[in-house]
Amino acid sequence: MSPQHLVRSFRDLADVDGPDGDRPVVTLFSGGLDSTYLLHRLRSAGARNVHAVSVDLGEDESTEHKQRIADRLGVRLHVIDARQAFAEEFVLPAIAAQAVYLDTHPVSSSLSRPLIAREALRLARELGAETVLHTANRSQNTLRRLNGALGLLGFEGRYGSPYDLDPVHRGEKIQELKEAGLDEMGQRIVSGDSNLWCREFESGILDDPEDHAVPEHLYRWSTVHHAGTDTVEVGFTEGVPVSVDGRPLALLDLIDVLNRRVGAHGIGRYSGLEHLEHGEKVLEIREMPAAWLLLRSYRHLETAVLGSETIREKLHLEQLWVREALEGRWYGELRLGIQAFVNVCARQITGTVRWQLSGGVAQTRSIIAERPRYLRFREDWELESIAAEAAPHR
Repeated sequence: MSPQHLVRSFRDLADVDGPDGDRPVVTLFSGGLDSTYLLHRLRSAGARNVHAVSVDLGEDESTEHKQRIADRLGVRLHVIDARQAFAEEFVLPAIAAQAVYLDTHPVSSSLSRPLIAREALRLARELGAETVLHTANRSQNTLRRLNGALGLLGFEGRYGSPYDLDPVHRGEKIQELKEAGLDEMGQRIVSGDSNLWCREFESGILDDPEDHAVPEHLYRWSTVHHAGTDTVEVGFTEGVPVSVDGRPLALLDLIDVLNRRVGAHGIGRYSGLEHLEHGEKVLEIREMPAAWLLLRSYRHLETAVLGSETIREKLHLEQLWVREALEGRWYGELRLGIQAFVNVCARQITGTVRWQLSGGVAQTRSIIAERPRYLRFREDWELESIAAEAAPHR
């Protein structure tokens, strides 16, 4: 993407809608403060053909809430249900790749952004739009993930975020939107991002890593409401989670069940510092109960069936996979090449792992692999091994 075609400031929006203001403009819309404010700015500047695209990945914001904003601002809302594609094409590869950032938290927005970009471009091409906008700022990793995905997908129009070079103070955005009749925007105390895999919070009252406390009401999955003990068994077939407690479930349903079952014991909360493009770090808080259990279950089965040298090499490649996804190169050749290796390993992952959950603690109770390398009866194996070693010398 040449610099003159990359949108980085509100000044760059001067002619995106054409001389008459009727050229279609596509903007990503989450229903949050930043994306609502961008719609307000576009409409205030006279753009008449604004299309707000919301890619539903299982987020918290309701369609009714988004439609209310779109109607108030006079833009057309497009809601695209991409939950199935997200689970199968993005979450599933991440499970197999053990996509955990520097051993602190499973990645999430690194998975959702390339799909959101893909859907936005599909709509833009249908509408004949030459501009695709988003609202990431330079203290959010989403900036390079969306720009990277849009570039690798070959979009030839203009794209980017006006907040990159033109940050707008939170209070100013809230005040302008109140004046436009959107008082509810003033209630946003953090920046949130949610999907079926993760609920994430940052910024606002969570800006400072040295002094942060997450209000309990922000959590939904991992609030403890199960005082007893629960046993849960997850089954995999060729790397794909397929069952809970022996009951076959589609991937979407399986993740939903585990988010609630595992989260009920207070398991699956993460906090961690993630680097920005030039090395600075920002605080991010997550709740991911299903991810917690599925990633660990997968690793147990992986160690049960794969050779030690294969696992060692995979551990190295996993962080390369994470880096490529994190830096906005999901559609790049390196991430795709590593995925091919990961998929070969995944075909061997068939079995079950049973967990006991209680009081914020999870312990394995059973690991059963279809083609295991583990020993069940060590003393018998020792005798058999000695006999086999001695056999050629008889």
